[in-house]
Amino acid sequence: MKRIAFAWTLAASVLFALPAAAQQKPYEPQVGQAGKDVIWVPTPDEVVDRMLRMAQVGPNDLVFDLGAGDGKIAIAAAKKFGARSVGIEYNPDMAKHAQGNVEKAGATGKSRILNGDIFATDFSQATVVTMYLLPALNMKLRPTILAMRPGTRVVSHSFTMEDWEADEISSMDGRRAYFWLVPANVNGGWTFETGSEKAELSFEQRFQKIEGTVGLGHTQGGLRGARLSGFNISFTYVDNTGAKRDYTGRVTGGKMEGSFRADNGTEGRWSATKK
Repeated sequence: MKRIAFAWTLAASVLFALPAAAQQKPYEPQVGQAGKDVIWVPTPDEVVDRMLRMAQVGPNDLVFDLGAGDGKIAIAAAKKFGARSVGIEYNPDMAKHAQGNVEKAGATGKSRILNGDIFATDFSQATVVTMYLLPALNMKLRPTILAMRPGTRVVSHSFTMEDWEADEISSMDGRRAYFWLVPANVNGGWTFETGSEKAELSFEQRFQKIEGTVGLGHTQGGLRGARLSGFNISFTYVDNTGAKRDYTGRVTGGKMEGSFRADNGTEGRWSATKK
């Protein structure tokens, strides 16, 4: 009787243990599964590669992938391009799965996946931001991205930033990737100095597009070819002698400085301070 009782107890323990064991199957994400704000659809490998090349990712970069999914963009940034990378993923199971993929890829020294909310996690130190979200989420993120350091590179798979026009658009077998360079803020008035000359410099700005004027005495001269690319600025001005001066410089907060060259051979330095 003891043997029968023991056998029954053993069989019962195995029977009741099966559901628990079944629950221990590794998590496998499903294409189209619901997330916090989006469904999960992985970015094709060729699009991942192009996105990272558009952003010119390299070993000196810190890449943040917003909505990391299975971690493939963060892993590619680390393994193929040598960057440090961080993926932010809201779903805790997906985040754990993605971190497992990082470990399997041997990228733990350069890459990691955080379980977090992209709207509550600080990614301000990124030099490159990648994302595959939805238009409404891109727009919700846009003020945060525009407040990042000028020159930060941003790439989005499939979706735009509406009236903030992309600096580059790439197409791959019907899919699109959009690239932006976060522009410096130059809007408004500046005190402009070129050697012993002082003038009033003014810009009207809409994202990376700028127009401007230089005021010398009673003369307001328009700027030609004014261009802003991240923290780099350039423009051309025809002075009161009729000489065309080409200015190039760098914006650092409330200051600009650089060099100019005129078509009469004159060269020099210039600076400007925000009013």
